[in-house]
Amino acid sequence: MSAAGTAAIYSPMGASSRRRIITTPEGIALPVTVASRGARVGALILDFVIQFLALLIFTILMGWLFGGLMDVIEGMEDQVAGTAEFLIIIYLIFLFLMRYGYFLACELGPRGATPGKRITGIRVAARDGGRLTAEAVIARNLLRDIELFLPLVFLLEAPGGAMGNAGFAGLAWFLLFMAFPFFNKDALRAGDVIAGTWVVEAPRGKLAETLSTQGAASGTSSLTGAQYEFGEAELSVYGEHELQTLERVLRDGTEESIIAVHETICRKIGWEPGAGDERAFLEAFYAQLRARLEGGMRFGKRKRDKFS
Repeated sequence: MSAAGTAAIYSPMGASSRRRIITTPEGIALPVTVASRGARVGALILDFVIQFLALLIFTILMGWLFGGLMDVIEGMEDQVAGTAEFLIIIYLIFLFLMRYGYFLACELGPRGATPGKRITGIRVAARDGGRLTAEAVIARNLLRDIELFLPLVFLLEAPGGAMGNAGFAGLAWFLLFMAFPFFNKDALRAGDVIAGTWVVEAPRGKLAETLSTQGAASGTSSLTGAQYEFGEAELSVYGEHELQTLERVLRDGTEESIIAVHETICRKIGWEPGAGDERAFLEAFYAQLRARLEGGMRFGKRKRDKFS
């Protein structure tokens, strides 16, 4: 990319400066937009607020439950002690799940995002263009302890609230990791570097409505009149992950990506790739693959990706 050009397009504040091209393991070039640092901070704050509210509600519920049980077993000291220990264990398990399970469960889901990320329109993705693995999600979230929670412990546990050596070390530690995303162009935190992930924008497009108005969605090209109908064996080679990738390609509409994906799918299903009608082919394949996957889900059959 040339350094010359309009500053409005390539300024750090512009979305164009955050555009990237990634190549999937299938050789498909996909354009993505790296999430802004502000969106990531906003998502983290929203997630912490959600966690705090959930913890507050659970604490009130546990207090109410403990009070009710005390009324029932009043005067029985052994039962009171046992009940208190049991409720404390439940509360500690809930704290553990909120600290670790919240982010892991949400980012391991099909959307790759916590509620905070979904509200701000971003998601976690693999930097190599492949599927977001459980190992990557676990690694990036365990690193949050080192980046955020451990230095905060040093600060909060300073003797008498005084800022001693441990407090200064914790503050430097905290500032170092908080500044990390500002020293790389992709706004990666240390957990992203270790896990091979990044956070990208997740546009809320509705491709299905567009396809339903075009002839290709039913298998017929409005450009050439060619009929595209795919059999069960041809549609069975791909799953939900590949469907989402195809949706992004069609939504972005980059000619190079459309041609590359068209050739890849043709080779995969044993068709001879032609030229000039790639979008109609992909729209037909998308519509029929989506219909097949949705039909399978209605009967409890789910194919997450081509390896399933």
